[in-house]
Amino acid sequence: MIAGTREELLLHRERLRARSRQLREQWSLQVQPIRAPLGVADRARDAVEWLVRNPEWPIGAALLLLVLRPARALRWAGLAWQGWAVYQRLNRVLGPQGLRRR
Repeated sequence: MIAGTREELLLHRERLRARSRQLREQWSLQVQPIRAPLGVADRARDAVEWLVRNPEWPIGAALLLLVLRPARALRWAGLAWQGWAVYQRLNRVLGPQGLRRR
């Protein structure tokens, strides 16, 4: 009885492994169309995180723009303000985790 049960369990495990392989292959084929857009989204998120960790670069660029082209800097400041407002609204809609990663 025990030997038969062990063999049945081993056979069942092999069937499960084969089914798992099949499902992974199917999933891999189904996810292909969205890999590129997700890659772009990941790179954009990584760029934003880099900017947050290194604020001196965007601040320096903004100051340079302000000195060289004040009218353009004010226009960009308005767009940045609008972007910040959209970000804040999205965070409120998405809940406590918001747009933050991890």
